[in-house]
Order: sequence, then structure tokens, then C-alpha cells
Amino acid sequence: MNTSDSEIVASVLQSSGWEQTDELDAAQLVLINTCAIREKAETTVFNRLRNLRHAFAVRDVEAPVVGVLGCMAERLKTKLMEQEQLVQLVAGPDAYRDLPRLVDIVRTRRRDEDEEELLENAVNVQLSADETYADIAPVRAANGSKVSAFATVMRGCNNMCSFCIVPFTRGRERARSSDSIIDEVQRLSDTGYKEVVLLGQNVNSYWDKAEGRKATMLPAPGHTGSAPTAVEGFSNLYRLRGGDGVRFAELLSRVADVDPEMRVRFTSPHPKDFPPELLQVIAERSNVCAQLHLPVQSGSTSMLQRMRRGYSNEAFLALAEHARATIPGVTLSTDVIVGFCGETEEEHADTVALMKAVRFEQAYMYMYSMREHTRAARKFEDDVAPALKKQRLAEVIAAYRSGAALQNAREVRGSVSANEDSYHVVLVEGVARKSTVERPTLTGRTDTNKRVVLDATPVPRWAAGDDAPTGPAIPLIAGDYALARVVTAGVATLMCEPVASTTLCDWDALLRRGVAHSAAVRAAEDSPGLYL
Repeated sequence: MNTSDSEIVASVLQSSGWEQTDELDAAQLVLINTCAIREKAETTVFNRLRNLRHAFAVRDVEAPVVGVLGCMAERLKTKLMEQEQLVQLVAGPDAYRDLPRLVDIVRTRRRDEDEEELLENAVNVQLSADETYADIAPVRAANGSKVSAFATVMRGCNNMCSFCIVPFTRGRERARSSDSIIDEVQRLSDTGYKEVVLLGQNVNSYWDKAEGRKATMLPAPGHTGSAPTAVEGFSNLYRLRGGDGVRFAELLSRVADVDPEMRVRFTSPHPKDFPPELLQVIAERSNVCAQLHLPVQSGSTSMLQRMRRGYSNEAFLALAEHARATIPGVTLSTDVIVGFCGETEEEHADTVALMKAVRFEQAYMYMYSMREHTRAARKFEDDVAPALKKQRLAEVIAAYRSGAALQNAREVRGSVSANEDSYHVVLVEGVARKSTVERPTLTGRTDTNKRVVLDATPVPRWAAGDDAPTGPAIPLIAGDYALARVVTAGVATLMCEPVASTTLCDWDALLRRGVAHSAAVRAAEDSPGLYL
């Protein structure tokens, strides 16, 4: 989200005459876009600001204006200007349109200007009920490879989880119009992007309630389509009323229709907002990636109640099993908070057990840090000792790594499950970080969002009408789709052998003809559901 917001900021500033530079010595304006969800993120920002101040102190030219943007700006407001005088400008996530005015105030102030007036005028942290920046075309990185791009579809969050500061720094949920999103995705397709990632603080609660807009997607059998609850056992703190409008399942389907050769991903969702029709869209559309982020936060039902997550351990496991049964070869990732207020040994053990049961392919695991303004700060005590948090985090990480290694080991030919050739379609992103002249390698991601390193060897083409790869071998480049066979697998990375280049449509046709066998189909055949 910060990357996407920074692209919006670049557009706002360029439209008022600014130009971007990669050289700090040439900069007249330096903006730090921040996150406030964890204490470590804020510590990193303060260290960066102090380093900048030191770098500017040794320059012979006037120091640039330094500003802080985003969630940390919203949370700390004028404290950022008062504390150590590290910044001169503060703008919250809904104030980016105001940046040219804020910068002009700082740059033109006289030396004798009243300091209180400066602090008042150079800060805008007003949250908005309707700002989505839908009319601003983001400025993508000039040196980007045009492989993957972000498109923000909604902003804010209504969930009010006990531990989370996002509703206080990002405000209430509001959705961009679906038509503006489709227009942006079409522009990305027209300029050659091969993947779009739909973004939102709670992306799958998207609801475009535009007046007169009727939903065109019929709900799944047995589901009303009027509320986003996925399965029995999930609830919303804020009851969402039914009615006309575009829900996330329909938006995802429309985005997938823009370009069948463009992959579609989304993040970050909430487990409560996975109705059956959303899982069906992911299963049926070949260019919607078979990877779900399901942030569980804890495996303990009592802890989930204190966190106000709206589901139980059993409901989450049922969702994970339903997802794996519905979407062939789907991979699951998650977020876990260790050491939340009052966490007992039994509650921690429940989390470790869940990690072992689900075997997430990717996980983001953190020690809890108290955030101001949250319900936890008002109602609970951060009473788990730091040393105990660290120990429990290590145990959760070990459980995750063990499960992920087992999942990835199933990809390798010769394992219990991979007893025949199976292929991943890898979107090549560029040269691998450890590529050498002696052994050049490329990096990319599978449909299931697994990191891949593959040899940079020329490969033939495999088209829909062929029974095997044919034609002259040509080098793979960023933006190509490569068929890859897994050679070895680690916890986070697959080492692959490139077999052929193809397209998403060609590969889908080959699978339907039965000419090839994909890792996703084979994984679904081997072991549907959870690995308990």
C-alpha cells in the first residue's frame, strides 16, 4: 500500500512541476512514506530521519525540505516536527492532494515566522470519508520492468481489531468506483504489464455502492450475496447491509476479463470476507492466481475473541479446508501475532498446532507491540515478557518452516506426490540476485506466489496446438511466462529447470486437452483439503 501511495504522491507532485531524482544531493524535497502498524516500523523511520539530518548537516547547500507521510504521520502529527526537529512537513494518507501547498508553505516561510503558525499550517492529517484518489494516475517507477503493478481498490478499515491501529490512521472503509478500477487495469494492460495486484486494507470487503448500479454476478447456491461472511462461524463487528452494488467477487471477475494474459492477485483480505462465489471466481478464472492470504493472527479461539477477529479456530480451519477443496493447488499464507495481551501457554500452543495443521506456504510472524488508541491499549495490558515473546515467536517460526518445507517438498519429482512431470507457470521478473556470469539465473513467481530461481537457458515455445515444446530455443526475459519443472525446494524458494515459454491462454488450453499436467492439478489430485 505504501508503494502504491508513493506512486500517487509522485503523480501529485509532478503535476505541480516537481521532478523525481535518485540523487540525494540533488533533492530539494525528501518525503518518507511510513507505516505505524508495528513499533519496529516507526523505529526504522526515526533512524532514517536522523541519518538524513546528519547527511544534510555536512552539505554545502541548503538542506531540502523533509516530510513524513502516511500512517505514522497520522498517528504522531506535530510530534514529528517537535521531536528533535527532524521534519518540516507532515501529511496523512488522505492529504496527498495538499502536498504542493504544504511544501510551498515550508519553502517560502520567513525566518521570523511564528513557529506555532508554521506547525499548524505545515500539517494536514485530516482523514476523509470519501478520498480514494481514483482520478489520479499513479506514476510507476521509471526504471521498472512493467511486470507487476499495484492498483488500490479501496481504503480504510472498519474491523476495529483490538491490536490494530489501521482504522485510526487510515479511517473508515470506502471503495473506488469499479469502473475507475477497470480503466486503470486496462491502461496497465495496454502498456504491457503482466500482473496487477489489487490492494486494500481489507480488500475483499470491497463494495462499490454506486447509485443505480446492479450487481451482475449471481450468488453461489445457498448464499444470499448480501453480506460478505464466508462460512458459518464468521461475523462482522460492523453489520454490513445488503443491497445493490459491486462486491469483490464481481470486481475480481471483471478485472480478470480485461486481459486473459494478465495475472490478477489481491491483498490484504480478511478471513471473514470469503463468500463461496469469491472462491469460485478464483477457481474458475485461469488468470486469477491460486494463492490466498488468510491472516489468522492466532490459533486460539479465546485469543481471537480478545483480538475481536470475528471467528473461531474451528471456523478458520473450515475456511482453509474449503479453499483447498475448491481451488486446485491453492497455496495459503498468513499473519501471526505472538505474545498478544494475556496470551497463555495453552493459547500459544493452539497457534503452534494450527501452523502445523494448515502448513502455510508463507507466513508473516511478529511479536506484539502495543499501539496507542487501540482497544488493547485501553482495555488490556501488554503483559507477556519480551523474552517469552521471543521464545514463542521462534516456536511459531519453526512450526511454519517445517510445514512449508513439507509442502514444497511435494513439488519435487521423486517425492511421494510428485511421481511424474509437473509444471509451474512462472512469470519471469528479471535477473536473480545471485546470478553469475558462470551460471546466469532468472527469478520469478509461480501462480501460487512461490519464489522461483531458474537457469537462464534458452527454451522452445509450447503453444496450445502442440503436443510438446517446439521451435527454436530463445532466451527468457522479464515479462515472459515460462514453464518450469521443480528440481529442489526450500522453505521459501523453488529451484527450477525451464522447459518452455508459453502464454496463460495456451497453457490453459494444453491442460484442458490433457497434453500437460500442472503442479496445481497434481497437488489437488494428490491431497485435497488440509494435511492434518
